[in-house]
Amino acid sequence: MEQGCWRPLMVDVMATTTVTRAGSGPWVKIAFAMFAVGWGANQFSPMLIVYRHELRLGAGAVAGLFLVYALTLIPGLLIGGPASDRSGRRPVVLPFVVLSPLATLLLVLGPRSLALISVGRALAGLCSGVVFGSATAWVQELSHGTGQSARRAALALTAGFGLGPVAAAVLAQWAPDPLILPYLPHVVIGVAAAIIVWRTPHGAPPAAGRAGAREPGRWPPAAVRTWRFWLSVAPASPMVFGSVALAIVVLPEDVTSARTLSAGFAGLMTALAFSAGVGVQPFARRLGNPLAGVVGGLCCAAAGAGVGVAAVAAADRVLAGVAAVLLGMAYGLCLVSGLRQTEQMAGPAQRGAVVACYYALAYLGFAAPYLAAGLGAVSSQAGAFAILAGIALVIAAGTAGYGLRQARADRAPDPPVLCQAGTTGTRTLSGPAGPPSERAFRSAGTDGRAARTPRSPRPGASCPS
Repeated sequence: MEQGCWRPLMVDVMATTTVTRAGSGPWVKIAFAMFAVGWGANQFSPMLIVYRHELRLGAGAVAGLFLVYALTLIPGLLIGGPASDRSGRRPVVLPFVVLSPLATLLLVLGPRSLALISVGRALAGLCSGVVFGSATAWVQELSHGTGQSARRAALALTAGFGLGPVAAAVLAQWAPDPLILPYLPHVVIGVAAAIIVWRTPHGAPPAAGRAGAREPGRWPPAAVRTWRFWLSVAPASPMVFGSVALAIVVLPEDVTSARTLSAGFAGLMTALAFSAGVGVQPFARRLGNPLAGVVGGLCCAAAGAGVGVAAVAAADRVLAGVAAVLLGMAYGLCLVSGLRQTEQMAGPAQRGAVVACYYALAYLGFAAPYLAAGLGAVSSQAGAFAILAGIALVIAAGTAGYGLRQARADRAPDPPVLCQAGTTGTRTLSGPAGPPSERAFRSAGTDGRAARTPRSPRPGASCPS
Protein backbone atom coordinates (compact mmCIF):
# COMPACT_ATOMS: atom_id res chain seq x y z
CA MET A 1 0.00 0.00 0.00
CA GLU A 2 2.74 2.43 0.99
CA GLN A 3 4.81 1.50 -2.06
CA GLY A 4 1.88 2.33 -4.31
CA CYS A 5 1.53 5.73 -2.64
CA TRP A 6 5.18 6.62 -3.22
CA ARG A 7 5.32 5.71 -6.91
CA PRO A 8 3.11 8.59 -8.21
CA LEU A 9 5.04 11.04 -6.05
CA MET A 10 8.36 9.95 -7.57
CA VAL A 11 6.95 10.21 -11.09
CA ASP A 12 5.59 13.68 -10.35
CA VAL A 13 8.93 14.92 -9.01
CA MET A 14 10.81 13.51 -12.01
CA ALA A 15 8.34 15.10 -14.43
CA THR A 16 8.59 18.45 -12.69
CA THR A 17 12.38 18.38 -12.86
CA THR A 18 12.31 17.51 -16.55
CA VAL A 19 9.87 20.29 -17.38
CA THR A 20 11.88 22.82 -15.42
CA ARG A 21 15.09 22.00 -17.24
CA ALA A 22 13.39 21.89 -20.62
CA GLY A 23 11.70 25.23 -19.98
CA SER A 24 14.90 27.06 -19.07
CA GLY A 25 15.39 28.26 -22.66
CA PRO A 26 12.01 29.68 -23.77
CA TRP A 27 11.65 32.03 -20.80
CA VAL A 28 14.86 33.82 -21.84
CA LYS A 29 13.31 34.59 -25.24
CA ILE A 30 10.17 36.05 -23.67
CA ALA A 31 12.27 38.01 -21.18
CA PHE A 32 14.26 39.46 -24.07
CA ALA A 33 11.00 40.58 -25.68
CA MET A 34 10.06 42.33 -22.42
CA PHE A 35 13.52 43.91 -22.35
CA ALA A 36 13.09 45.21 -25.92
CA VAL A 37 9.62 46.64 -25.34
CA GLY A 38 10.77 48.17 -22.04
CA TRP A 39 13.68 49.80 -23.89
CA GLY A 40 11.26 51.34 -26.37
CA ALA A 41 8.91 52.49 -23.61
CA ASN A 42 11.48 54.35 -21.52
CA GLN A 43 13.96 55.59 -24.14
CA PHE A 44 11.69 58.61 -24.53
CA SER A 45 12.35 60.00 -21.02
CA PRO A 46 15.60 61.90 -21.74
CA MET A 47 14.32 62.79 -25.21
CA LEU A 48 11.70 65.05 -23.61
CA ILE A 49 14.55 67.40 -22.71
CA VAL A 50 15.82 67.29 -26.29
CA TYR A 51 12.38 68.04 -27.68
CA ARG A 52 11.98 70.92 -25.26
CA HIS A 53 15.21 72.51 -26.49
CA GLU A 54 15.05 71.60 -30.20
CA LEU A 55 11.34 72.20 -30.82
CA ARG A 56 10.95 75.01 -28.27
CA LEU A 57 8.14 73.17 -26.51
CA GLY A 58 6.47 74.50 -23.40
CA ALA A 59 5.83 72.57 -20.21
CA GLY A 60 2.26 71.76 -21.28
CA ALA A 61 3.33 70.19 -24.57
CA VAL A 62 6.02 68.13 -22.85
CA ALA A 63 3.51 66.91 -20.26
CA GLY A 64 1.12 66.02 -23.07
CA LEU A 65 3.73 63.85 -24.80
CA PHE A 66 4.27 62.05 -21.51
CA LEU A 67 0.54 61.70 -20.86
CA VAL A 68 -0.39 60.20 -24.25
CA TYR A 69 1.76 57.18 -23.45
CA ALA A 70 -0.09 56.52 -20.19
CA LEU A 71 -3.51 56.94 -21.83
CA THR A 72 -2.91 53.90 -24.02
CA LEU A 73 -0.73 51.88 -21.66
CA ILE A 74 -3.26 51.18 -18.92
CA PRO A 75 -6.05 50.09 -21.34
CA GLY A 76 -3.46 47.87 -23.02
CA LEU A 77 -2.71 46.25 -19.67
CA LEU A 78 -6.35 45.67 -18.78
CA ILE A 79 -7.16 44.26 -22.23
CA GLY A 80 -3.98 42.28 -22.94
CA GLY A 81 -3.76 40.31 -19.70
CA PRO A 82 -7.28 38.82 -19.80
CA ALA A 83 -7.00 38.28 -23.57
CA SER A 84 -3.85 36.20 -23.10
CA ASP A 85 -5.65 34.12 -20.45
CA ARG A 86 -8.38 33.31 -22.97
CA SER A 87 -6.42 33.03 -26.23
CA GLY A 88 -2.94 32.04 -25.09
CA ARG A 89 0.20 34.13 -24.50
CA ARG A 90 1.88 33.99 -27.90
CA PRO A 91 -1.08 35.16 -30.07
CA VAL A 92 -1.44 38.24 -27.85
CA VAL A 93 2.23 39.07 -27.20
CA LEU A 94 3.69 38.55 -30.68
CA PRO A 95 1.77 41.24 -32.65
CA PHE A 96 2.66 43.95 -30.15
CA VAL A 97 6.31 42.94 -29.95
CA VAL A 98 6.32 43.44 -33.73
CA LEU A 99 4.58 46.83 -33.43
CA SER A 100 6.99 48.15 -30.79
CA PRO A 101 9.90 48.97 -33.19
CA LEU A 102 7.35 50.36 -35.66
CA ALA A 103 6.25 52.84 -32.97
CA THR A 104 9.87 53.95 -32.62
CA LEU A 105 10.18 54.19 -36.40
CA LEU A 106 7.40 56.81 -36.37
CA LEU A 107 9.58 58.95 -34.09
CA VAL A 108 12.42 58.62 -36.59
CA LEU A 109 10.25 59.51 -39.58
CA GLY A 110 8.70 62.59 -37.96
CA PRO A 111 11.35 64.04 -35.63
CA ARG A 112 9.79 67.52 -35.69
CA SER A 113 6.12 66.58 -36.12
CA LEU A 114 4.16 66.62 -32.88
CA ALA A 115 1.42 64.58 -34.54
CA LEU A 116 3.75 61.71 -35.51
CA ILE A 117 5.56 61.86 -32.17
CA SER A 118 2.22 61.62 -30.34
CA VAL A 119 1.04 58.69 -32.48
CA GLY A 120 4.36 56.91 -31.93
CA ARG A 121 4.15 57.37 -28.18
CA ALA A 122 0.52 56.24 -28.08
CA LEU A 123 1.40 53.07 -30.01
CA ALA A 124 4.39 52.47 -27.72
CA GLY A 125 2.11 52.73 -24.70
CA LEU A 126 -0.34 50.23 -26.15
CA CYS A 127 2.49 47.78 -26.95
CA SER A 128 3.91 48.15 -23.45
CA GLY A 129 0.57 47.54 -21.78
CA VAL A 130 -0.28 44.42 -23.74
CA VAL A 131 3.20 42.90 -23.59
CA PHE A 132 4.14 43.60 -19.97
CA GLY A 133 1.17 41.86 -18.34
CA SER A 134 0.91 38.96 -20.80
CA ALA A 135 4.65 38.31 -21.09
CA THR A 136 5.13 38.42 -17.32
CA ALA A 137 2.50 35.68 -16.98
CA TRP A 138 4.25 33.77 -19.80
CA VAL A 139 7.61 33.96 -18.03
CA GLN A 140 5.95 32.69 -14.85
CA GLU A 141 4.54 29.69 -16.70
CA LEU A 142 7.90 28.86 -18.28
CA SER A 143 9.92 29.33 -15.06
CA HIS A 144 8.07 26.95 -12.71
CA GLY A 145 9.33 28.82 -9.66
CA THR A 146 7.60 31.54 -7.65
CA GLY A 147 10.47 33.75 -6.52
CA GLN A 148 12.60 32.91 -9.54
CA SER A 149 10.01 33.85 -12.13
CA ALA A 150 9.14 37.13 -10.41
CA ARG A 151 12.78 38.18 -10.45
CA ARG A 152 13.24 37.12 -14.08
CA ALA A 153 10.32 39.26 -15.24
CA ALA A 154 11.38 42.16 -13.06
CA LEU A 155 14.98 41.95 -14.25
CA ALA A 156 13.95 41.96 -17.91
CA LEU A 157 11.75 45.01 -17.44
CA THR A 158 14.31 46.85 -15.33
CA ALA A 159 17.13 46.23 -17.80
CA GLY A 160 15.04 47.60 -20.66
CA PHE A 161 13.77 50.55 -18.63
CA GLY A 162 17.33 51.39 -17.54
CA LEU A 163 19.45 50.79 -20.64
CA GLY A 164 17.00 52.36 -23.10
CA PRO A 165 17.06 55.90 -21.69
CA VAL A 166 20.78 55.73 -20.89
CA ALA A 167 21.64 54.85 -24.49
CA ALA A 168 19.25 57.50 -25.80
CA ALA A 169 20.69 60.13 -23.46
CA VAL A 170 24.29 59.39 -24.47
CA LEU A 171 23.47 59.57 -28.19
CA ALA A 172 21.35 62.69 -27.76
CA GLN A 173 24.05 64.44 -25.77
CA TRP A 174 27.15 63.62 -27.80
CA ALA A 175 26.15 62.15 -31.18
CA PRO A 176 25.01 64.13 -34.20
CA ASP A 177 21.33 64.37 -35.13
CA PRO A 178 19.91 64.06 -31.56
CA LEU A 179 16.32 63.66 -32.78
CA ILE A 180 17.00 60.51 -34.83
CA LEU A 181 20.11 58.56 -33.77
CA PRO A 182 18.94 57.88 -30.17
CA TYR A 183 16.05 55.79 -31.52
CA LEU A 184 17.97 53.58 -33.92
CA PRO A 185 19.25 51.05 -31.31
CA HIS A 186 15.68 50.16 -30.35
CA VAL A 187 14.66 49.63 -33.95
CA VAL A 188 17.39 46.98 -34.24
CA ILE A 189 16.67 45.40 -30.84
CA GLY A 190 12.92 45.43 -31.46
CA VAL A 191 13.23 43.64 -34.79
CA ALA A 192 15.48 41.01 -33.19
CA ALA A 193 12.94 40.48 -30.39
CA ALA A 194 10.11 40.06 -32.90
CA ILE A 195 12.06 37.37 -34.78
CA ILE A 196 12.88 35.55 -31.54
CA VAL A 197 9.28 35.54 -30.27
CA TRP A 198 8.07 34.44 -33.72
CA ARG A 199 10.10 31.25 -33.27
CA THR A 200 9.04 30.67 -29.65
CA PRO A 201 6.44 27.94 -28.94
CA HIS A 202 3.17 28.66 -27.23
CA GLY A 203 3.00 28.97 -23.46
CA ALA A 204 0.40 27.23 -21.34
CA PRO A 205 -2.91 26.40 -23.07
CA PRO A 206 -5.63 29.05 -22.93
CA ALA A 207 -7.76 29.07 -19.80
CA ALA A 208 -10.75 27.60 -21.58
CA GLY A 209 -8.78 24.48 -22.42
CA ARG A 210 -7.18 23.81 -19.05
CA ALA A 211 -8.50 21.16 -16.77
CA GLY A 212 -10.06 22.69 -13.70
CA ALA A 213 -10.03 26.27 -14.99
CA ARG A 214 -12.92 28.25 -13.54
CA GLU A 215 -14.44 31.53 -14.71
CA PRO A 216 -11.51 32.68 -16.87
CA GLY A 217 -13.49 35.60 -18.28
CA ARG A 218 -14.91 37.05 -15.06
CA TRP A 219 -13.75 40.56 -14.27
CA PRO A 220 -12.13 41.62 -12.06
CA PRO A 221 -10.15 38.43 -11.39
CA ALA A 222 -10.87 36.45 -8.23
CA ALA A 223 -7.57 37.38 -6.58
CA VAL A 224 -8.23 41.09 -7.12
CA ARG A 225 -11.57 40.78 -5.35
CA THR A 226 -9.90 39.83 -2.07
CA TRP A 227 -8.96 41.93 0.94
CA ARG A 228 -5.45 40.55 0.74
CA PHE A 229 -4.85 42.19 -2.64
CA TRP A 230 -6.13 45.58 -1.56
CA LEU A 231 -4.40 45.60 1.83
CA SER A 232 -1.02 44.06 0.99
CA VAL A 233 -0.47 44.55 -2.76
CA ALA A 234 -2.37 47.60 -3.96
CA PRO A 235 -1.20 50.30 -1.48
CA ALA A 236 2.49 50.01 -2.39
CA SER A 237 1.99 49.37 -6.12
CA PRO A 238 2.16 53.03 -7.25
CA MET A 239 5.51 53.32 -5.47
CA VAL A 240 7.04 50.93 -8.03
CA PHE A 241 7.14 53.50 -10.83
CA GLY A 242 6.43 56.50 -8.62
CA SER A 243 9.86 56.16 -7.02
CA VAL A 244 11.74 56.00 -10.33
CA ALA A 245 9.62 58.84 -11.76
CA LEU A 246 10.85 61.03 -8.91
CA ALA A 247 14.43 59.95 -9.61
CA ILE A 248 14.54 60.33 -13.39
CA VAL A 249 11.97 63.08 -14.04
CA VAL A 250 11.52 65.33 -11.00
CA LEU A 251 14.96 65.42 -9.38
CA PRO A 252 16.95 66.23 -12.56
CA GLU A 253 14.71 69.25 -13.16
CA ASP A 254 14.66 70.42 -9.54
CA VAL A 255 18.43 70.42 -8.98
CA THR A 256 19.24 72.13 -12.29
CA SER A 257 17.88 75.09 -14.21
CA ALA A 258 16.00 74.77 -17.49
CA ARG A 259 19.07 76.19 -19.25
CA THR A 260 21.61 73.78 -17.74
CA LEU A 261 19.47 70.62 -17.68
CA SER A 262 20.97 68.14 -20.11
CA ALA A 263 20.04 64.75 -21.48
CA GLY A 264 23.38 63.47 -20.17
CA PHE A 265 22.56 64.26 -16.53
CA ALA A 266 19.07 62.80 -16.91
CA GLY A 267 20.66 59.66 -18.34
CA LEU A 268 23.05 59.45 -15.39
CA MET A 269 20.17 59.69 -12.92
CA THR A 270 18.35 56.98 -14.84
CA ALA A 271 21.42 54.73 -14.77
CA LEU A 272 21.82 55.19 -10.99
CA ALA A 273 18.16 54.46 -10.26
CA PHE A 274 17.77 51.37 -12.40
CA SER A 275 21.20 49.96 -11.51
CA ALA A 276 20.18 50.09 -7.86
CA GLY A 277 16.87 48.46 -8.78
CA VAL A 278 18.64 45.59 -10.55
CA GLY A 279 21.17 45.17 -7.75
CA VAL A 280 18.56 44.79 -5.00
CA GLN A 281 16.30 42.33 -6.84
CA PRO A 282 18.22 39.14 -5.87
CA PHE A 283 17.84 40.15 -2.22
CA ALA A 284 14.11 40.71 -2.69
CA ARG A 285 13.72 37.23 -4.18
CA ARG A 286 15.44 35.58 -1.20
CA LEU A 287 13.13 37.14 1.39
CA GLY A 288 10.84 34.50 2.88
CA ASN A 289 7.87 36.85 3.12
CA PRO A 290 7.22 39.17 0.14
CA LEU A 291 5.58 41.67 2.47
CA ALA A 292 8.98 42.26 4.07
CA GLY A 293 10.30 43.30 0.67
CA VAL A 294 7.37 45.66 0.17
CA VAL A 295 7.91 47.32 3.56
CA GLY A 296 11.65 47.58 2.90
CA GLY A 297 10.99 49.16 -0.49
CA LEU A 298 8.62 51.71 1.01
CA CYS A 299 11.23 52.62 3.65
CA CYS A 300 13.80 53.10 0.87
CA ALA A 301 11.31 55.34 -0.94
CA ALA A 302 10.83 57.43 2.20
CA ALA A 303 14.60 57.68 2.69
CA GLY A 304 15.14 58.63 -0.97
CA ALA A 305 12.48 61.33 -0.80
CA GLY A 306 14.04 62.55 2.45
CA VAL A 307 17.45 62.91 0.80
CA GLY A 308 15.63 64.57 -2.10
CA VAL A 309 14.51 67.32 0.30
CA ALA A 310 18.13 68.24 0.98
CA ALA A 311 19.11 67.82 -2.68
CA VAL A 312 16.39 70.18 -3.93
CA ALA A 313 16.95 72.73 -1.17
CA ALA A 314 20.69 72.93 -1.95
CA ALA A 315 20.43 72.21 -5.71
CA ASP A 316 23.04 69.51 -5.06
CA ARG A 317 23.54 66.99 -7.86
CA VAL A 318 25.52 64.58 -5.65
CA LEU A 319 22.69 64.35 -3.13
CA ALA A 320 20.30 63.93 -6.03
CA GLY A 321 22.36 60.92 -7.14
CA VAL A 322 22.16 59.42 -3.64
CA ALA A 323 18.40 59.92 -3.64
CA ALA A 324 18.19 58.25 -7.07
CA VAL A 325 19.98 55.16 -5.71
CA LEU A 326 17.58 54.89 -2.75
CA LEU A 327 14.54 55.43 -4.97
CA GLY A 328 15.86 52.80 -7.37
CA MET A 329 16.16 50.33 -4.50
CA ALA A 330 12.55 51.09 -3.61
CA TYR A 331 11.56 50.30 -7.20
CA GLY A 332 13.41 46.96 -7.24
CA LEU A 333 12.13 45.76 -3.85
CA CYS A 334 8.52 46.75 -4.48
CA LEU A 335 8.43 45.33 -8.03
CA VAL A 336 9.83 41.88 -7.23
CA SER A 337 7.86 41.55 -3.98
CA GLY A 338 4.65 42.69 -5.63
CA LEU A 339 5.04 40.23 -8.50
CA ARG A 340 5.74 37.43 -6.02
CA GLN A 341 2.49 38.19 -4.21
CA THR A 342 0.43 38.36 -7.38
CA GLU A 343 1.91 35.08 -8.56
CA GLN A 344 1.00 33.41 -5.27
CA MET A 345 -2.56 34.72 -5.48
CA ALA A 346 -3.32 34.17 -9.19
CA GLY A 347 -4.53 30.87 -10.59
CA PRO A 348 -3.47 29.77 -14.08
CA ALA A 349 -6.87 30.71 -15.51
CA GLN A 350 -6.45 34.37 -14.55
CA ARG A 351 -2.69 34.84 -14.16
CA GLY A 352 -2.40 37.37 -16.99
CA ALA A 353 -5.37 39.39 -15.74
CA VAL A 354 -4.07 39.58 -12.15
CA VAL A 355 -0.57 40.61 -13.27
CA ALA A 356 -2.14 43.23 -15.57
CA CYS A 357 -4.13 44.69 -12.68
CA TYR A 358 -0.96 44.90 -10.62
CA TYR A 359 0.94 46.68 -13.39
CA ALA A 360 -1.98 49.07 -13.94
CA LEU A 361 -1.81 50.13 -10.30
CA ALA A 362 1.98 50.34 -10.47
CA TYR A 363 1.85 52.63 -13.51
CA LEU A 364 -0.30 55.08 -11.58
CA GLY A 365 3.00 56.01 -9.97
CA PHE A 366 4.00 57.83 -13.15
CA ALA A 367 1.63 60.55 -11.98
CA ALA A 368 4.19 61.32 -9.24
CA PRO A 369 5.72 64.24 -11.20
CA TYR A 370 2.29 65.88 -11.41
CA LEU A 371 1.67 65.23 -7.72
CA ALA A 372 5.07 66.69 -6.84
CA ALA A 373 4.34 69.76 -8.99
CA GLY A 374 0.97 70.25 -7.29
CA LEU A 375 2.44 69.90 -3.81
CA GLY A 376 5.29 72.21 -4.77
CA ALA A 377 2.81 74.87 -5.85
CA VAL A 378 1.28 75.07 -2.36
CA SER A 379 4.52 74.65 -0.41
CA SER A 380 7.88 74.31 -2.15
CA GLN A 381 9.63 71.59 -4.11
CA ALA A 382 11.58 70.60 -1.00
CA GLY A 383 8.31 70.53 0.92
CA ALA A 384 6.77 68.33 -1.78
CA PHE A 385 9.51 65.73 -1.28
CA ALA A 386 8.98 65.87 2.49
CA ILE A 387 5.24 65.19 2.05
CA LEU A 388 5.96 62.31 -0.33
CA ALA A 389 8.40 60.82 2.21
CA GLY A 390 5.66 60.97 4.84
CA ILE A 391 3.18 59.26 2.51
CA ALA A 392 5.64 56.42 1.91
CA LEU A 393 6.15 55.96 5.65
CA VAL A 394 2.40 55.85 6.29
CA ILE A 395 1.93 53.17 3.61
CA ALA A 396 4.88 51.22 5.03
CA ALA A 397 3.36 51.32 8.53
CA GLY A 398 -0.03 50.17 7.23
CA THR A 399 1.49 47.32 5.21
CA ALA A 400 3.63 46.18 8.15
CA GLY A 401 0.60 46.28 10.43
CA TYR A 402 -1.38 44.12 8.02
CA GLY A 403 1.50 41.63 7.86
CA LEU A 404 1.71 41.41 11.65
CA ARG A 405 -2.04 40.83 11.95
CA GLN A 406 -1.87 38.02 9.41
CA ALA A 407 1.11 36.47 11.20
CA ARG A 408 -0.85 36.42 14.45
CA ALA A 409 -3.86 34.94 12.66
CA ASP A 410 -1.65 32.19 11.22
CA ARG A 411 -0.38 31.26 14.69
CA ALA A 412 -3.87 31.15 16.21
CA PRO A 413 -5.33 27.63 16.70
CA ASP A 414 -7.98 26.56 14.24
CA PRO A 415 -11.55 26.56 15.61
CA PRO A 416 -13.01 23.10 16.34
CA VAL A 417 -15.76 21.79 14.09
CA LEU A 418 -18.39 19.48 15.58
CA CYS A 419 -18.62 16.04 14.03
CA GLN A 420 -21.59 13.73 13.84
CA ALA A 421 -23.47 12.88 16.98
CA GLY A 422 -21.54 10.56 19.29
CA THR A 423 -18.09 11.50 17.93
CA THR A 424 -15.51 14.09 18.86
CA GLY A 425 -12.58 15.63 17.08
CA THR A 426 -11.52 18.65 15.04
CA ARG A 427 -11.46 19.31 11.38
CA THR A 428 -10.21 22.46 9.65
CA LEU A 429 -12.33 23.42 6.68
CA SER A 430 -10.85 26.79 5.76
CA GLY A 431 -9.32 29.93 7.22
CA PRO A 432 -11.25 31.94 9.80
CA ALA A 433 -14.25 33.97 8.77
CA GLY A 434 -13.79 37.48 7.47
CA PRO A 435 -11.22 38.87 5.03
CA PRO A 436 -9.01 36.22 3.45
CA SER A 437 -5.84 35.61 5.46
CA GLU A 438 -2.38 34.46 4.44
CA ARG A 439 -3.30 31.03 5.81
CA ALA A 440 -6.28 30.80 3.50
CA PHE A 441 -4.12 31.54 0.51
CA ARG A 442 -1.42 29.06 1.48
CA SER A 443 -4.06 26.33 1.58
CA ALA A 444 -5.80 27.68 -1.51
CA GLY A 445 -6.39 26.09 -4.82
CA THR A 446 -4.91 27.61 -7.95
CA ASP A 447 -7.88 29.95 -8.39
CA GLY A 448 -7.23 31.69 -5.05
CA ARG A 449 -10.15 30.15 -3.15
CA ALA A 450 -9.48 28.45 0.14
CA ALA A 451 -9.34 24.68 -0.10
CA ARG A 452 -10.60 22.21 2.45
CA THR A 453 -7.66 20.81 4.41
CA PRO A 454 -8.81 18.17 6.90
CA ARG A 455 -6.77 17.79 10.05
CA SER A 456 -6.52 14.54 11.97
CA PRO A 457 -8.69 14.37 15.12
CA ARG A 458 -7.27 14.12 18.62
CA PRO A 459 -5.80 10.75 19.63
CA GLY A 460 -8.55 8.39 20.55
CA ALA A 461 -11.19 10.36 18.72
CA SER A 462 -12.63 10.04 15.25
CA CYS A 463 -14.32 12.38 12.89
CA PRO A 464 -15.95 10.37 10.13
CA SER A 465 -16.11 11.80 6.62
